[in-house]
Amino acid sequence: MSATLNHRILDDFNLDVRGKIEFDATLSKLTWFRTGGNADILFTPEDEEDLSIFLKSLPGDIPVMALGVGSNMLIRDGGIEGVVIRFGKRFSGISHVENMITAGSGAPDISVARAALDAELSGFEFLRGVPGTIGGALKMNAGAYGAEIKDIFVKARAVDRAGNLHELNHQDMGFSYRHTGVPDDYIFVGATFKGSAGDAVEIKKRMDEIANTREESQPLRTRTGGSTFKNPAGLSAWKFIDDAGCRGLKIGGARVSEKHCNFLINEGSATATDIEELGEEVRRRVMNNSGLKLEWEIKRIGRQI
Repeated sequence: MSATLNHRILDDFNLDVRGKIEFDATLSKLTWFRTGGNADILFTPEDEEDLSIFLKSLPGDIPVMALGVGSNMLIRDGGIEGVVIRFGKRFSGISHVENMITAGSGAPDISVARAALDAELSGFEFLRGVPGTIGGALKMNAGAYGAEIKDIFVKARAVDRAGNLHELNHQDMGFSYRHTGVPDDYIFVGATFKGSAGDAVEIKKRMDEIANTREESQPLRTRTGGSTFKNPAGLSAWKFIDDAGCRGLKIGGARVSEKHCNFLINEGSATATDIEELGEEVRRRVMNNSGLKLEWEIKRIGRQI
């Protein structure tokens, strides 16, 4: 982070907040890939009000982004310009009333699935196979095993870049495959979902099946970001990657997983540049082999160096 931005934060902004502000903060330890640069500023708000006050006080020319548990994300080696918002325990609450579950944006998807199991609510089982937190799941309409966030969504709360709170219904979200139509500056802070009464034994059985399938087919115990590329309509990205001879392909410290070739792995020494270049090489080879243009599912953010 530049000394100029540090000086402005300390001396020029009226940041009367209760949350924690860190400068030139390490982000690599907060991401699944365990690589990438630092954040100019990392802010962990105490609650929605604290986040709103912070954003209202922050000049509009400073970019802001939210960070969950760092899955499905590649932070480039030059780090993140501006402010990264990290959601702590205060945003991880989960509650249920009748057939509704309300969760904070920092709640892990798997925890929401388990809460639904405890409440004997069906429809949330797929979240057992979705890495990350509810905030990220909302932003990208996360899905797995035949279901998506849109299928259980009721309403959400988000704070915009100016610090204003918004309530969003299903129509407001503009759901599509791995995408929502909300403004880019919206930061989700929580949401409510609806399930249906189910049998706890059957719900657990389905969740166990999902967990076992993931364990058997995906390199879960590695430094990876999850599925790298979106599946083309009705097709599987991994098959095109495999047919293009990319299984096990390596650049620097990054490798295409041999267990599931739609996953890229940091073998321990990979830079974010290694990982991104490997992904682009996979895309090039798939295009040359099949004419298919793979689209990144992993979000690549930050400055190049």
